[in-house]
Amino acid sequence: MALAMVVVPTYNERDNIEKLIRTIFGQYPDFHIAVIDDNSPDGTGQVVEGLRSEFPNLHIHHRAKKEGLGPAYVAGFRYAMSCGADFIFEMDADFSHDPASLGDLLKAAQHYDLVIGSRYLDGIRVEGWPFRRLLLSKFANIYTAALLVLPVWDLTAGFRCYRREVLEQIDLDRVHSDGYAFQIEMLYYTMKAGFHVTEVPILFRERVHGESKISRHVVREAFWLVLKFHAPIMTILRHLHYIADNYGEFVRNHPATQPRHA
Repeated sequence: MALAMVVVPTYNERDNIEKLIRTIFGQYPDFHIAVIDDNSPDGTGQVVEGLRSEFPNLHIHHRAKKEGLGPAYVAGFRYAMSCGADFIFEMDADFSHDPASLGDLLKAAQHYDLVIGSRYLDGIRVEGWPFRRLLLSKFANIYTAALLVLPVWDLTAGFRCYRREVLEQIDLDRVHSDGYAFQIEMLYYTMKAGFHVTEVPILFRERVHGESKISRHVVREAFWLVLKFHAPIMTILRHLHYIADNYGEFVRNHPATQPRHA
């Protein structure tokens, strides 16, 4: 039986983590959860340790200090692969990502190598964000799609399911970015390696407890990363007008968005 593991990075998520763990196991008792805790001062790691006797499929990987979302996910991916996971999810600890959607991602992953829980496929499904935050997110996706010419609606999404083969083939040692940039970088390497990607619609909700980890550094890093990876200028110009008018068709017909199995 294929092993599915949900990687959840945490830093000061004490108010969310127990409820999240109980919710996931309540809906998907055969799943595994790996909490990657960056030595949270609020005792998040200790809360998880206290639940392990109740949930045999619960794992925790303690890191010495806070190093950012990207490095935490890389550590989590490596941990999941060391446990023999075949399907490796990433999701936030704050209920921005609905655990009920894990099943939709897993179903799609039977036919695709990377499945993205998309906020922007067939419309906008975001609750609780101020207009400025939504505008920033949409601009980041438009900017990234235009410069990288990638057939994805939500390139910065943090709710994903990778097949093991993807993470085995990507050189995780070269992935050093964080936040938005980490998601873009992983998508870029996945598609560059020829893997098949799809999106499933999700509803994204703003966190209720705790503080958002978004910062100006995260935004700047993503901006410069896209410039570093951008497609050749003539390719961008050749596709820009077509993509602007026919982006949905571009996404649907791109070879990378076709199923891995006919």
